[in-house]
Amino acid sequence: MEASRNKLVNRNEITDEAASAFADSAQIPDKYVRTDEVADGVVVGEDGTNELPIIDMAKLLDPKMSKMEAAKLGSACRHWGFFQLINHGVNEAVIQHMKDNTAQFFALPLDSKKTVAVRGDGFEGYGHHYTRTSATSGDKLDWAESVILITQPVQDGNMPLWPTNPPTFRQALDLYSVEITNLTRQLLGFMADDLGVEQAALLDAFAGKRQSMAIHHYPPCRHPEKVMGNTPHTDGLGLTLLLHVDDTPGLQIKKGGRWFPVRPVPGAFVVNVGDILHIMTNGAYRSVEHRVVVDAVRGRTTAVIFQDASVEGMVAPLPELVKGGGARYKSVERFQYLKVRFSALAKGSGFLESFKV
Repeated sequence: MEASRNKLVNRNEITDEAASAFADSAQIPDKYVRTDEVADGVVVGEDGTNELPIIDMAKLLDPKMSKMEAAKLGSACRHWGFFQLINHGVNEAVIQHMKDNTAQFFALPLDSKKTVAVRGDGFEGYGHHYTRTSATSGDKLDWAESVILITQPVQDGNMPLWPTNPPTFRQALDLYSVEITNLTRQLLGFMADDLGVEQAALLDAFAGKRQSMAIHHYPPCRHPEKVMGNTPHTDGLGLTLLLHVDDTPGLQIKKGGRWFPVRPVPGAFVVNVGDILHIMTNGAYRSVEHRVVVDAVRGRTTAVIFQDASVEGMVAPLPELVKGGGARYKSVERFQYLKVRFSALAKGSGFLESFKV
């Protein structure tokens, strides 16, 4: 990632103090205490009446069922911005290899993990999430450790920051990245059909664009009411695909002003619309706020792929979706978009409204 962009993002290293706090959370260092943020908003009860939509790829691929399932996919993207994808067809051995290597990496001693630590103004490597500034309490850290890497194009990756321990991590990530790229293309084709645009229009916007990976570990905390795993945010790129390495819940999605907990479905990916896809669809598909809360007993580990997109170097509505009604969002050069995006991320504020016409 370009140096000028790196300066817009601040990622803190995981220190010995942080590792000690993660290991024994009897006392929470002040820089992690976010009690007001954890308590902000109503959390809907987990009674199954407000489950995240489940989309079946096997039905999407079945000529007899595809139209109905594609409509269900479109509805999920319009009303939730999220869905869980089952029967996705991704090689199960590749998934398990990615899960195993992710879990093994986070189980390593801190000194081993710090061999790929984030450096200087860098973006990639091992460290905390982004540092966010609280209006009331200054800079705060999330209760999490993460590795962020650029996976595609291959030449853009910072290979010295790709873990070599576990020894099979790089191979696992390479194989997984290719599988997710293929799955993304399939999903985009069905999204294009639902939106009523040529498949090529949407596929070309994503083709050859940057793909990045983040693996996250949210350690258990004895005082989950005091810390945030990941503060409320929207995803800034095009499409996000999340793999649960374990079955610990924690992801919550904001809908109608309330937080809806996501119960992981075995074998499913959690897929969500990012800000760029929101703009590209002229607001038809929604990028929605979400957060991660921490469990008192169980850690939570995820592997997340973020797929970037742009239209001829611009973040803009697809031309086919602005005919008649006009564009609801401005066309912005991609770097300028990212500059505003990272500034908003550091402040913990949303920014899609600022791009409205």
